[in-house]
Amino acid sequence: MEANKILEKAKVWLKAPFDTSTQKEIQELITANSDDLNDRFYKDMEFGTGGMRGIMGAGTNRINKYTLGRATQGLANYIKKSFPNKALKIAIAYDCRHNSAAFAKIVADIFSANDIKVFLFEDLRPTPELSFAVRHLACDAGIVLTASHNPPEYNGYKVYWNDGGQIVPPEDKEIIKEVNSLNFDDINFNANEHLIEYIGKEVDNAFIDASVKNGTFNTSNKNELKIVFTSLHGTSIVSIPDALKKAGFKDVHIVKEQKKPDGDFPTVKSPNPEEPEALKMATDLADRINADIVIGTDPDCDRLGIAVRDLEGNIKLLNGNQTMSVMTNYLIKQWYQDGKLNGKQFVGSTIVSTNLVKDIAKSYNVETKIGLTGFKWIAKMVREFEDQEFIGGGEESFGYMVGDFVRDKDAVTATLLACEIAIDAKNNSSSFYKELLNIYEKHSFYKEHLISLVKKGADGAAAIKQMMVDLRKTPLQEIDGSKVKYLFDYQDSVKKCLLSGKTEKIDIPTSNVLIYETEDGTRVAARPSGTEPKIKFYFSVNLPLDSISNAITVEKLLDQKIERIIKELQLN
Repeated sequence: MEANKILEKAKVWLKAPFDTSTQKEIQELITANSDDLNDRFYKDMEFGTGGMRGIMGAGTNRINKYTLGRATQGLANYIKKSFPNKALKIAIAYDCRHNSAAFAKIVADIFSANDIKVFLFEDLRPTPELSFAVRHLACDAGIVLTASHNPPEYNGYKVYWNDGGQIVPPEDKEIIKEVNSLNFDDINFNANEHLIEYIGKEVDNAFIDASVKNGTFNTSNKNELKIVFTSLHGTSIVSIPDALKKAGFKDVHIVKEQKKPDGDFPTVKSPNPEEPEALKMATDLADRINADIVIGTDPDCDRLGIAVRDLEGNIKLLNGNQTMSVMTNYLIKQWYQDGKLNGKQFVGSTIVSTNLVKDIAKSYNVETKIGLTGFKWIAKMVREFEDQEFIGGGEESFGYMVGDFVRDKDAVTATLLACEIAIDAKNNSSSFYKELLNIYEKHSFYKEHLISLVKKGADGAAAIKQMMVDLRKTPLQEIDGSKVKYLFDYQDSVKKCLLSGKTEKIDIPTSNVLIYETEDGTRVAARPSGTEPKIKFYFSVNLPLDSISNAITVEKLLDQKIERIIKELQLN
């Protein structure tokens, strides 16, 4: 956008309805001729299909009371149209980030100003508890103020529908249309305090009870499992220790330096449990006390990282695909042993997650439903297939959902399940890691890897767009010496066999994702992030594992294969 147009757009924020502090912030940027002004106004903060996430501050491309307010006013208008002549209710939660509590109150004020009853959590709570609360309190929608594992300057706004899942078609597009039709002076900030009710312990207890019921299986000797847990300064500290205690796990060691909720996340570069560095304090503690398992969660407690001891006794952080494979295998096995499998069950996964989950489910004659990236699509499966029973589901980005009492990824219940698997294995002279290797031996040794390329600002967005254009125009014909057999283009909903030229439709909603699959089972996926200025490349390779004793050798071969592919695609 041209500089004069940016300036015109910014000057609108120097008068009503914007408050004096907002006006002052913008005026200072204009006076200083700050480069930051362009990034704040070159586009509007989009209310996307799951909500919003971005850097906090004044401006149209920032998270602030006005961008959040417009989204909330639009959502309020849509809910009133969707449920006419009904006493409307909404639940609101927030995480540990700067301004989350204040933003949550502003959002509550706007809903109440629109005659909608609000259940507002009295303090920070995990995102999965908000999903649970929507159904527990029979709400029409829910909101959580969070930016997940993003840096401290970020915040965000996630929208849930009355089934407890994040919004999906057709609601999402209709809400976006409603939001985009509004001006900032259409927002009603005049709270009706009588319609705002603060909630806490009653919902907490119900949520933890449900987590224990769904995430544990009465395994004995729980006191024999030594657990290290870190909340990474986030919300899980208010739920996971209590859930572990209630489930019977008593030997729990919390990383004290990371126990206190803090939006600056002072002890880590990034509060992301996918990264070994984020869990270093926890794994160091595990080595000092000889713990069996390490659990770390992201700030809003929907994703978890699990580190366990490998065959040589070293603490090893599992990736999300490995964790979801072990969890899915264990859950299906429990259903099988309880005689509950009758062909009407399914598990959920995503297009960029490991195919190993499908192999596991198939071995028990259980269906695997595949959706786009994000748990809202797994929640949609649960809603649409009520004649089938949902066992569990996950995705590669360290999220898992046990049963359907929560309709989003849930690190509280997944923590209980991980510990249940670990103690069950220990009782049988095995381990969490050996159970993973047993799965590899039965099916195949799968290894996955993720590369995220960050490209900020308008130029970065253009570069990411061009990368996807190039991958479509000149598709790869071969990857690491194996011919590309299939190209899945989810933007056009087409699966094309590059060897025969035949195409078939993909029955999944459209998304800007490309996946290459070769004759030897290698998969490479490219997907621009919907919430961050980055493009992600997912790699999956596999080889047979004839014996657990050969696991280290086979893993090394798979790592080398991934390295060759990254070099071949010039992504290193």
